Amino acid sequence: MSNQRGVLALAAPALVVLAAEPLYLLVDTAVVGHLGSIPLAALALAGAAFAFTAFQFNFLAYGTTSATARRFGAGDVEGARGQGVQASYLAVGIGLVMVVAFQLLAGPITRTLAGGSGVVQAEAELWLRIASLGAPMVLLTLAGNGWMRGVQDTRRPLRYALVANVVSALLCPLLVYPAGLGLAGSAVANVVGQSLGAALFVAALLRDTERRRPDLPVLRAQIVMGRDLAIRTLVLQGSFLVAAGVAARIGTAEVGAHQIALQLWLFLALTLDSFAIAAQSLVGESLGAGRLDEARATAWKVARYGAVTGVLVTVALLLGRDAIPQLFTSDPAVLAGAATVWWWFALMQPLAGLVFALDGVLMGSGDVAFLRSLTITAGLVGFLPLTLLSIPLGLGLNGIWAGLTALIVIRLVGGCLRVRGGRWAVGGVGVR
Repeated sequence: MSNQRGVLALAAPALVVLAAEPLYLLVDTAVVGHLGSIPLAALALAGAAFAFTAFQFNFLAYGTTSATARRFGAGDVEGARGQGVQASYLAVGIGLVMVVAFQLLAGPITRTLAGGSGVVQAEAELWLRIASLGAPMVLLTLAGNGWMRGVQDTRRPLRYALVANVVSALLCPLLVYPAGLGLAGSAVANVVGQSLGAALFVAALLRDTERRRPDLPVLRAQIVMGRDLAIRTLVLQGSFLVAAGVAARIGTAEVGAHQIALQLWLFLALTLDSFAIAAQSLVGESLGAGRLDEARATAWKVARYGAVTGVLVTVALLLGRDAIPQLFTSDPAVLAGAATVWWWFALMQPLAGLVFALDGVLMGSGDVAFLRSLTITAGLVGFLPLTLLSIPLGLGLNGIWAGLTALIVIRLVGGCLRVRGGRWAVGGVGVR
């Protein structure tokens, strides 16, 4: 297929897969939001804590894609699928540790985020204890997406994501309202959908490969690559967690407004990331086969797609700036807070689209040490100062979202310079 058709053919189904989970979270937020501002604030805190931890291990998807794509490009299809087997072993082991940790620490975590005990904290603790039972399933799904993207199979993940998230979306309102479980029903629906998705990925892996035993050298290589990706993710998710904690200390209505805007931001981030997924697979394959010029051409093509898509998203958000927040709450104070952050949220989308595309290029090449260092710099220099000063300087939600914008801008400058320099384009099966 041509380079252009390759990008679009991989990005289109990846778009649906990436959008499915945050779209469900938006449904979840809307269902819980109509319970009132207290359950919505509890979901914001507990959801941020769970996402913060789970996404530390997204190297199970992104690192696996890079390693798998290089082997696929070199013609080693069975070796490519074997990367998925080893990533799945890691997913189960890490996921079980997460379950135990959350059962022991759900109380202290939510008290820290909420600034003490209270109704919001108690609701958040309950949600977190239930939702954490799905941690191994979340990580197995990440691993499954990773190896399938690497062999350029985006159709099965599309089907699996749709089935799992449709089930969750149907269960959530039924468990919250008719079944009378309230916020706990939201957590149960999460676990059911995650379990179904993981089962589908594991069944596919067992059908596709005979390499089912642990392979210590491959596991070790995945862990080494995952280290830098995990640090990068820690900074990003830590930024979102700090933002939620600062918003909680501003007020209940403010944290509710921040939750709505942040969930929309994450939904759009993963949607824009569909081009990055295509870049990871195509760049990794091209480098594995030694086609360096093709990898460079793909990099800039994907970057253009990301930026243009971001502009279209901005237009849509500005047109819907009054109607969209009302889908999630009718509370006047929460709506006022959402209006405050909407311009920040909408206008950063073109920059974000370009950043995510360039991240995909560098991940596909295995240049994750650079991404780690760039993200740390953006967090320390851009995000943290503005966000932590929001309360003492009276900046409120404007300060938090100015910090998130600075995080994007610094990453954009660094990513453009790196891709332009070309040091990431190294051929061969191994990744750096």
